[in-house]
Amino acid sequence: MNNNTSSYTIAFYNIENLFDLENDPFTNDDDFLPTSTKRWTVKRYTNKLRKLAKVISKIGEDGIEESPAIVGLAEVENKKVLQDLIESEGLAGRSYNFVHYDSLDERGVDVAILYKSNLFEVISSETFSVELYTETGERDYTRDILLVHGKLQRNPIYIIVNHWSSRREGEKETEHKRIAAAKVVNTIVKRIKNKDASPKIIVMGDFNDNPEDISIKLLESESNLYNPFKTVHSYNKGSLNHDFQWHMFDQILFSHNFFDISSSELRFVKADVFNPRFLKQYNGKYKGQPFRTYVGKKYKGGYSDHFPVYIHLKTP
Repeated sequence: MNNNTSSYTIAFYNIENLFDLENDPFTNDDDFLPTSTKRWTVKRYTNKLRKLAKVISKIGEDGIEESPAIVGLAEVENKKVLQDLIESEGLAGRSYNFVHYDSLDERGVDVAILYKSNLFEVISSETFSVELYTETGERDYTRDILLVHGKLQRNPIYIIVNHWSSRREGEKETEHKRIAAAKVVNTIVKRIKNKDASPKIIVMGDFNDNPEDISIKLLESESNLYNPFKTVHSYNKGSLNHDFQWHMFDQILFSHNFFDISSSELRFVKADVFNPRFLKQYNGKYKGQPFRTYVGKKYKGGYSDHFPVYIHLKTP
């Protein structure tokens, strides 16, 4: 894929705890310090950056040389790690820039967008918080939702990036948090449609829910979005593996006007999980699963506990 073909890869990647080496007194980042039990050192940080840059540069279909035009990211600590990422070997010289806002998430991780400034022009960006409360009435802070409005080679699009609440305390026990996040996204989409007659909208993220779960169905129905990952997900394929079961928590949904073949604008071609052999555990009982940076406190030196997902768009 080169700039002349008008073909573009749009991706999403949960990069598993990209933290710098500095202690942030306002967040719970103590696991990722050189003095922590995880021993997060300069060498490990540099290795992680190099590996992530390699993955991001290759996301897409086999045989396509061009790296993605836009990549949504989850589990980013701050602007510094993003700057280090786009300057690292593999991404340096590829015209990447980023959009990032600090959220009040307790762990200090946020979502962000990487984009090629020679292909994508940012018009505006803002964040939206998901208001959650504990049983005792205290505010439960989670990742903000990022909205970026821009033009991909003159085609106006809106991109909404998400990282919804995890299932750590149980799937059913935390379901209401993800439904609350879905409602925020639906409100954002409604607001966009009030301003723009026929907007092209992409909603991407680590939703911590599968395509058939209530929260994702709510996005599909209320915001009239298409979810290609319903058919990509199967018993032996997903974006992450938990207890030897494949989940498709990472998904990219979009408005139906990406199917419009009568227009000369961006058109949907395909969707898939990016899971080449180098991203997988190559032996042992976890063979075929994502090759992670850490398992608990044990350093493995891999990439992430998630595979990236992507969609391919083109102009006729």
